[in-house]
Amino acid sequence: MKAKEIRSSILLVLTAAIWGVAFVAQSEGGDAVGPFSFNFVRFLIGSLVLVPVIKGLDRAGLSVRRPETKEEKRNLWCHGILVGVALFLAANAQQFAISLGAQVSKAGFLTALYILMVPILGLFIKKKCGLNIWVGVLISIVGLYFLCMTDGAGFKAMDLFLLASAVLFAVQILMIDKFAPLTDPVRLSSIQFLVCGLLSAIPAFLFDVPRSGGFTALLEAFASWNAWIPILYAGVLSSGVAYTLQVVAQPGLNPTVASLIMSFEAVFAAISGWIILRQTLNAREILGCVLMFIAIVIAQLPFSGTKGGTKDT
Repeated sequence: MKAKEIRSSILLVLTAAIWGVAFVAQSEGGDAVGPFSFNFVRFLIGSLVLVPVIKGLDRAGLSVRRPETKEEKRNLWCHGILVGVALFLAANAQQFAISLGAQVSKAGFLTALYILMVPILGLFIKKKCGLNIWVGVLISIVGLYFLCMTDGAGFKAMDLFLLASAVLFAVQILMIDKFAPLTDPVRLSSIQFLVCGLLSAIPAFLFDVPRSGGFTALLEAFASWNAWIPILYAGVLSSGVAYTLQVVAQPGLNPTVASLIMSFEAVFAAISGWIILRQTLNAREILGCVLMFIAIVIAQLPFSGTKGGTKDT
């Protein structure tokens, strides 16, 4: 393996670790200020963090497909808004599931199913799936049974929201695949974070304010470091830093290898939930996680006719 590939692999492992630990930040921050208020502030910070990155890339002459004409700028904003709406739906479905009590480890593994769903949804835009994708789907269904059917009561509401978020993240990823090659991907990401943050203010006002006992009480909740530490982690590291690392590192690797490395966020989510939050899984749930991770790996194997997906938050 070349030195550049080793460096890129290390940076993507770091990216996956940041995303995995972010599930802990989402759990703690959402409990402190409410799930939608957390996303409102988190994604606005993520958008702002990328502004100096964009300026730095511009000054260094490293910006990719920087929009110059009015039409290019208009297309950038149109694409950014569309991706931002998809991210808003995906991120808030995930955050709401965590607020309902979903464990960090389970949230990480169920969300990671976007890797399987990307090529499946791709069928609707005439992108073929290889045999490994369908094998991965079957194994993941078995894994879901062991992970979620733990008490004979079937899927809980939080499980369904997590699965919905995985589908929505897959839609967002397909949008990124379509739009990012047409414009500056860093600017596109900043706009999508901005749109997601602003849209998250609507459910925050409708649900988090009454839940907190009023607007004043919600502001008081934001005055605590219990809220700001996870918010800053999710906004600065998970959104800004991790995305930048992905942009820097991914071109140095085969996209299938890169997406497989980034899917390790599920493993880091489980480990961080165990170490930081003392969340444990029983043997049945661990078996479900193992089967789902095997499904994710199989889905990323470089069989003919398949193409790995990537995640950008």
